[in-house]
Amino acid sequence: MSNRYFNSDRNHETYYSQSHSENWEHGGPSVGGNFQANASGYFNQGQSFGRGRGRGRGSHPPGLSGKQIGLFYRDKSKKKAEKKDTQTYFSLNSSVERNVESFLDKLKTPYTQENNGNDDTTMKNNKLQEKYNCIQDSHFKRKYLDIVSGNIQYNLTKSMLLSSKLHQNEKLDEQLLDKQKQRQGLDGYIKMMKIREKLPSFKMKDKILDLINGNQVVVISGETGCGKTTQVAQFILDDEIERKRGSITKIICTQPRRISAISVADRVAAERAEELGDSVGYQIRLEKVMCRDYGSILFCTTGLLLQFMQGDPALRDYSHIILDEIHERNTESDFIITLLKQVIQKRSDLKIILMSATLNSERFSKYYNNCPNIHIPGFTYPVDDYYLEDVLELTRFRFPPAPKLPNNYKKHLKKFKEIKNKVSDYEGFIEPALRQMEHEKIYSQHVINELRNSNSEVLNLDLIQSLLEYICQTKKQGAILIFLPGIIDITNLNKNLLSSGYFNSNKFLIYSLHSRLPTNEQKMIFKTPMNGVRKIIIATTIAETSITIEDVVYVIDCGRTKLSRFDVNKNIETLEPEWISIANSKQRRGRAGRVQTGEYYRLYTKAREMTFDQYPTPEMLRTPLDQVILKAKILQLGQITCFLSCVMDPPEDRAIELSLDLLRSLNALDSNENLTPLGYHLAQLPLDPRTGKMILWASMFSCVEPVFSIAASLAFKDAFYCPLGKEDEANKAKLELGMGQYSDHIALAEALRQFERAYHYRNAGHFCSKFFLSQNTLKLLMDMKKQFAKYLYDMKFLDSDNPNDAISNRNSDNLAMIKAIVCAGLFPNVAIVKRTGKFPALKTTEDGNVKIHPSSINAKANQLPTPYVTYFLKQKSTAIYLHDTTCVDEAALIFSSSKCSIKRLGPRSQITLNDSISFLCKDSTADMVQKLREELDKLLEYKITHPGTISLDSHGGLVIRAIIELVSNANIQSPNY
Repeated sequence: MSNRYFNSDRNHETYYSQSHSENWEHGGPSVGGNFQANASGYFNQGQSFGRGRGRGRGSHPPGLSGKQIGLFYRDKSKKKAEKKDTQTYFSLNSSVERNVESFLDKLKTPYTQENNGNDDTTMKNNKLQEKYNCIQDSHFKRKYLDIVSGNIQYNLTKSMLLSSKLHQNEKLDEQLLDKQKQRQGLDGYIKMMKIREKLPSFKMKDKILDLINGNQVVVISGETGCGKTTQVAQFILDDEIERKRGSITKIICTQPRRISAISVADRVAAERAEELGDSVGYQIRLEKVMCRDYGSILFCTTGLLLQFMQGDPALRDYSHIILDEIHERNTESDFIITLLKQVIQKRSDLKIILMSATLNSERFSKYYNNCPNIHIPGFTYPVDDYYLEDVLELTRFRFPPAPKLPNNYKKHLKKFKEIKNKVSDYEGFIEPALRQMEHEKIYSQHVINELRNSNSEVLNLDLIQSLLEYICQTKKQGAILIFLPGIIDITNLNKNLLSSGYFNSNKFLIYSLHSRLPTNEQKMIFKTPMNGVRKIIIATTIAETSITIEDVVYVIDCGRTKLSRFDVNKNIETLEPEWISIANSKQRRGRAGRVQTGEYYRLYTKAREMTFDQYPTPEMLRTPLDQVILKAKILQLGQITCFLSCVMDPPEDRAIELSLDLLRSLNALDSNENLTPLGYHLAQLPLDPRTGKMILWASMFSCVEPVFSIAASLAFKDAFYCPLGKEDEANKAKLELGMGQYSDHIALAEALRQFERAYHYRNAGHFCSKFFLSQNTLKLLMDMKKQFAKYLYDMKFLDSDNPNDAISNRNSDNLAMIKAIVCAGLFPNVAIVKRTGKFPALKTTEDGNVKIHPSSINAKANQLPTPYVTYFLKQKSTAIYLHDTTCVDEAALIFSSSKCSIKRLGPRSQITLNDSISFLCKDSTADMVQKLREELDKLLEYKITHPGTISLDSHGGLVIRAIIELVSNANIQSPNY
């Protein structure tokens, strides 16, 4: 990918004219009126976003007096200084401006609105018919209006009229029964059956089947090791085949994670003495081994079941739905549990089995009108429990001294306040427990002293290493599973163990397990090592449920997990370690003792455990609801507040409103909460709204291949990894792929582009090794790009379903255009560069100072070439970090912004995009920008409702060429006065 257009040596200076800053502060005459182009750019709402005239210079709000007046003017001056500090001057080379104007001058013919056929759509809503009367494409219009004017009850009724793949076939039923009898005589089946018969669930087989056969909805709870995940679906299938109903039986069993779906499917196929693809299959995103359409069990992720329901809301091709691990309360499972309540009203023959690993089954039973539930006791070998006090007694470990306040510390300083409050809170919490310990005299004074140290509740990797050495030196053979909060902790512990000299590769196999690993690498944990070699697995919560690592004997639990939470007051996501729940602890304990007596080491005290919540917070209460709302809309579930009020734990109204606001700003929803044409397209894509918008724009601006690569990486995972001890080499490799563009997104696109070429020439392994890339992840990303191309081809946005098609990639070498499209998808996620010298400082309007995450290309940049940085994710952990960043200029922001107003300020104009972003320019430049934005709005509105490719010589093609000219050749210069 050559850098044909982008010039990174951009000089920009802050414009400090006091008089003009005052004009800006107090308003001014508008040039050509105000106009809006929403973040998606698809509809011009005709709203005014110009700033009103401010108060007179000497006035202040009424009711202030004394110090309050002084503080008011201080804050006002501070805001004014900040505005001056970030305001830049936007100028275009005269030849560029002439070129853009020449394209605009040729715009004479309006868009041709050809009627491709008679529109016989039955309108269910006159207002919608009138609003979208301009849409002439009958095929799109029919599908779109069916969605926006329909409802779930009508949709279910229509779905019930569709034919099902499940038809009673006596001959087929006999064949399935004969095949089952033959299989039961196989040695492999007999051997597996002996293992299955020992499971507690097998002993309750008849009770479970009687309950399922006699009721439409059943809740099954089971302790760890009871076998419910692998056995219940088999009980149902075998029973249906024996009753000669195999031809009308297809069971779908959902799992919360990809690795769970694959590993459970593997295990069930093995127990049935079959290869995957016969009566057992799995389907996860981009990977599947499909089973037959009848007499079978399909394991899939929860999200895929929701996708199936978009095409067939009544799930006519399935006889039984098993929702496993519902106690985890992820958003998708809660969504499906709520939706299925409506489905079963239409499908009395559909069986729903809800399976939970813990004893909170009463809540699920009550939610389904007190449906019956059954509990399966667990089976594990005895597990010995140890708490932190026991671990300290065994290892004699000493924590580093707790932080002490200096004698002359200043009480008002935030950092000292935090230290003092933390120490004080811990002492108030732990002292009663320590006094009880001293009274009972169970533990030595060493343990008491160490627990008085507040650092005993700080995650300490040295303590884990000390405990590992103790286990390896004193305990019998068996794998060790360690639970840590996140990837960084896993990496650091792995690094410490490898560098210690004790855990050498001859005696130890150390594996990491987390969600960002490709599934083939995750599968490595199931392999049993050679005799004399101990396996150590360092994992996140992913190892808690659904997967069974048979040889684990020892579990070390730090007692913490990283949960994403959404702060509705600050409108920011946080990702910080927090204490687990009792349910989590129970699951982790259950990982030990599967093959012999086990041991469970908690790195927290008994006293701390007493403060744990019983169950984890449902995901729907702690994450944004954007995608939930789009899914609800495409499934025609009506007003979202009404639907979400029906879930087991309804989210806050404020959280719902924030997501609705975002979707309205993206123009995915209109003011009445209906899907817009753009929203309809975004809801059809298996992407969040921002990445969905990127690929739509990429199709219209003919830079499909690189933008699809970026969207796939953001939606799934990027392929870069950082091996222990080679962090500097990995960072240099990523920088090389970034090609000096100050963009993680360009690096992602370039990595996949070069991989595809290396893969073609059978050199992929060497390439991935050189640039520290996961080959399996890159293969999955390649498949995702093909899926995107097929989606857009089916939606008529592309002429070819090949993402590498030449016509679809006419502008794929234009890196400036690619970055502008990324910015358009991510806007308003833009941070302002406050200082461009060594160690650039950034801020956002909502949060103030922010930092670029260390994993970003731009994290160590001494100087950033542009005054703005767009980012994919803003997340608070130890600081507020921006993830996946790209430096962008004013031209990209003009192209991307949700609002744009222009004001005349004396001899020049001001372009304002939002409260924090504005810049000065010549009047002629402002006029040109306004005209171009108006034409862009018209083009995008037309294309989103009349999907099709754009000829370069057409009216729309001229607008596209003008935008490319602007974005590719814009430059930032100091004002020339």
